[in-house]
Amino acid sequence: MAEQQIDIEKIANHWEKTSDNDFNTMLTLFKAKDYAWALFLGHISIEKLLKALYVKKYEKHAPFTHNLYRLAELLELDLANKYADWFDEITSFNLNARYDDYKREFYSLCTVEYATKWIENIKILRIWIKQKQ
Repeated sequence: MAEQQIDIEKIANHWEKTSDNDFNTMLTLFKAKDYAWALFLGHISIEKLLKALYVKKYEKHAPFTHNLYRLAELLELDLANKYADWFDEITSFNLNARYDDYKREFYSLCTVEYATKWIENIKILRIWIKQKQ
């Protein structure tokens, strides 16, 4: 069975637009002092940018994964050690904000200082990923 043709530009634009929306929601949640959910959306915004890049590079749908490091690996991005570590840490925001077993510990970790640091890192990564497009 032949692979179905997909509209690369439409799919990539969708990932990018929703990433930007999630990023703005992250900033709103941060201002509202909802740090755990802000960081969760920060993860989602990075994931969507990586998926947009994947669609553009390989002209097919992005893989179904939330693992940022894995997506970067599949994209063959040259990761500085710092960015590799950041992808791992930011990926943990996805699990920690979603699943009850992790929530209590994650919520206690999400101080204003911690959230501020990671939101700044998310901003840096977003710029870096957008420059790859």
